[in-house]
Formats: sequence, structure tokens, C-alpha cells
Amino acid sequence: MKIIVAGSGGREHAIAWKLAESDLVSEVVCVPGNGGTQFEKKCRNVLVEGDFIESFVKTAIFEKADFAVIGPEDPLSEGIADALLKAGIPCVGPTKRGAALEASKDLSKQFMQKYGVSCAKSKTFSNAEDALSFVRAEGAPIVIKADGLAAGKGVIVAKTTNEAEEAIKSLTTSLGGAAKKLVIEEYLQGVEISVLAAVSVTEKSAAAGKAKIVPFLPARDHKRLLDGAKGPNTGGMGAVCPPEDVTEETMRLFEERILAPTLRGLIEEKIDYRGFIFFGLMLTKDGPKCLEYNVRLGDPETQAVLPMMDSDFASLCRTITDENGSLSDFSLKWKRGFQVAPVAVSGGYPGKYKKGIPILIETEKIEKTAAKIFVAGAKTNETGKLLTSGGRVLACSAHGESFQEAWQSAYNALSAVHFDEMQYRKDIGLPGAAVSE
Repeated sequence: MKIIVAGSGGREHAIAWKLAESDLVSEVVCVPGNGGTQFEKKCRNVLVEGDFIESFVKTAIFEKADFAVIGPEDPLSEGIADALLKAGIPCVGPTKRGAALEASKDLSKQFMQKYGVSCAKSKTFSNAEDALSFVRAEGAPIVIKADGLAAGKGVIVAKTTNEAEEAIKSLTTSLGGAAKKLVIEEYLQGVEISVLAAVSVTEKSAAAGKAKIVPFLPARDHKRLLDGAKGPNTGGMGAVCPPEDVTEETMRLFEERILAPTLRGLIEEKIDYRGFIFFGLMLTKDGPKCLEYNVRLGDPETQAVLPMMDSDFASLCRTITDENGSLSDFSLKWKRGFQVAPVAVSGGYPGKYKKGIPILIETEKIEKTAAKIFVAGAKTNETGKLLTSGGRVLACSAHGESFQEAWQSAYNALSAVHFDEMQYRKDIGLPGAAVSE
């Protein structure tokens, strides 16, 4: 099979790498890919110009791709899956209607409430004055969210009423259209986890009773920049899979209170959803509650979760695209143990940072740890040298039979990576490293 992948981050590097592991796959075409996928076996980067969706579909047709896997949320929200399906190319990624579950937090909350998904109480406001009046009446702590996609910058946890007022003013002035509506939620105390899952829901599979959501192992992202969950929020400083504090009972309650009603809602709304879903969960004293849906794999969770998968990922993706619901018959297997994936970021991130800084990787040292480097914000220059090109530069992902073994291997590998002003957290996966604000 030849598979085409959309995206250029660490998540897409992990997707391409896992697809290329399959004996069924002859080539993975990465559009545009990055400085990591460029050197991955069976992988080839392709740059496109002009409208991304139009160019991607044309490339998929030209390459005679058997199916496409869409990494980031923006093209999904803009209808790339619809365009691919119209062109006769199966797509791992929901149609535009399904992608709205991430593109609009208001719509997402309406969906959760309609189908009884366990979640935080919330109200939506279309003007700042009403929102301000509400937070003054409710008090703090409270959570302010921009309705639309905001590249991870649309959620603020306000500890005081003053902070809530500033958050409303800040979001409505800085995010433009993404904050035309504001969703204001109750604050939930607890610690977060992420559950990624494969989804295959179509009219045919639903009619046959074979529509399915298959959850992956749970993972935990670490959003704060500094050790001990301090500093500003980021796109993610590292992930662990599975978190040691997640119990079988927690996962049972998740499937009963969140996964099952989500599946019921997709079926009843007749949403064609063949792709991945990300459940952002808060583990509270009353059990897990859904904070958000993402309509794709998470980043950096993917870099910790996919290496734990002991099933053929390309086969899984192919079953996801099947409108008859063969995902329901797929047996998903996992390795024992743990995966830890700390992320190295540019100095100044998540604020301003320099680009084009040379990256030195001690390959022999990496090989001794058996870790895998997933590149996110790095590209090669004309001489083939790897240079930084983003805030999150790369992740070092390592496996271990115990958490401590995985943690030590990951950080040993990270010590073999060098670039000026490189920074990273030293506590990914440790107790208290990802507490809620």
C-alpha cells in the first residue's frame, strides 16, 4: 500500500514511522513532512503550493494513494476529508461535520449535553458584556474558552474574578473570529489524562450494528513549561503512556459515561466519522469528565502512544476507512510496560524564539537507549544539516518494562541532543508533574 499523510509535526512523524513499520506498506508520502520524516525509511516528503486541500487531493490522486491520514485539525475543519472522499480516496479523518466537534467548543458542549456525556457545566456567550456579567456573578476559579480553533491558545483557567475578566477581554481582542463566542465552564479539580481512539461510524456500519470507537491506552500530556507544572501553558512538554495512576475502574467509567454516549451521538446525528478522536479528560472525585474532543490524534501524546501499539497500524487505519465497519472486528494489541516522551523546545518558547539553530544528535548514544526521536519543529538546509524551525523541536520517546526504566532511557536519549538555548522538563510522568491549575 502507498499511504499519504498530511502534516508537518511530531505527531505526523510518529504516524509516518508507525505506518512504515507495516509489511503491507510500500511507501508513505508526507505532505509536507519535516526534517525527521525526510530520513525515515519508506517515507518521502512532498512540498505543495497554493490551497493546501486542493493541492493535497491532487497529490493523493497523482501518487495513487490507497488512503490518506490527516494529522492536524485545521484541514479537517475545512473539509479535507470530504474533498478526498469526493475524489474517491479513503480518508482517516472525519468529514467537516465531524470535525466541528473540535472546531466549535459551543457545538461540542451542546453535543455532550444532548447525549449525556459526563462533562463540566457550561454556558455560551456571544458578547463580552454578558460573559463579564456571568463571571462576576459566578466567581472564580472558572474556565474561559474561545469557541473556535485557536492553536492551543484559546483556553484560560482564571483563579480570580479579575483574571476571568482579563481573560474575556484578552481572548476577544487577540483571537478575532475564534472568540466570537465564549464558552465559560465550571472549574474541575483533578488531574488530566488523554484517551486517543479509533472511530468508524457510517450509515452502513450503524445499520449493521458495527459502528465502533476503539480506545487506545491512556496517556498524559504535560502542558506547563517548567518542572512541577509551573510556568506558562504550552502545546505540550512531553507525555507518558500509560499514567501509573489510571485504574481499570477509571477506564470502565470513561467507557460508560463518555465513550458510549459519544458513539451514540455520532450514530444518531448521522455523522460520517472515520478517523481518530481525542478525549481530553479530567479525573475528578466524581469520576472522569470530558473537557474536550479533538478530532485527530494528540500531540505529543501520539509520540508516546503509537510506540506502545503492538498491532499493525496500517491495517488499523485501513479498517477505519471501511464503511462497512470492519473496525469492530479488529483486535488491537498493546505492549506491556511504559513509554515516556519528553519534548525539547526552543529557548523563549512558548513566546518568541529563534529559528535556524543547528541541532547535534549523538546517534550512537541514542541507539544505546533504544529511544526514538520524533521531529516536530526542525528541517534540513541545503547541505542536509538539521536546523530548528519551531517552538517544539523534537521528542525522545523510550520504552521500558517499568516506568523508571522508560523514564531513564528517554532522558538518557535526550542528553544526546544538543542545540543552543534548548530547554526541556525533567519530570515528565513523575507524580504531581501534571496537576491541574
